[in-house]
Amino acid sequence: MTTPPLIIPATPADAGEILTVQRAAYVTEAQQYADPLLPPLTETLEEILAALAGPETVLVARAGHRLIGSVRARVADDTAHVGRLAVAPDQQGRGIGPLLLRAVEAACADRVSRFVLFTGAASERNLRLYRRHGYEIVGNRPDANGISLAVLEKRLVKAAHSDA
Repeated sequence: MTTPPLIIPATPADAGEILTVQRAAYVTEAQQYADPLLPPLTETLEEILAALAGPETVLVARAGHRLIGSVRARVADDTAHVGRLAVAPDQQGRGIGPLLLRAVEAACADRVSRFVLFTGAASERNLRLYRRHGYEIVGNRPDANGISLAVLEKRLVKAAHSDA
């Protein structure tokens, strides 16, 4: 049995590997939509370093010394905006995406009542993943290049606390 990857907070030292994995992971999306300018592909190392230095939650998945995935969430009011979920192409289909998704949700759950994310409206594999984890499509919107995006939401049900 293979040891599951370690999911940990990212550090600035991870920025270059995050950039590499993110670009490799989003190539198939770019090909599907015939758009090489998807934001995860044009994001710079400096922008990733800024995300790591800011208030965003950035997690990475490591198998030994290798970074094999990453995810981010930005909390605004009672909502965690999840983004940039990326898994190295040779590691996809091994459950790493769901591990990262659950980990970022757990990292933000005490501060929010819902999670929101988006993916390409025709990205069936991504949509299946998110639906399996409780997300529902709540709308569609075009991106800056006119690609249709599905907006998904997951509401948290928080247990009522009793003082009795």
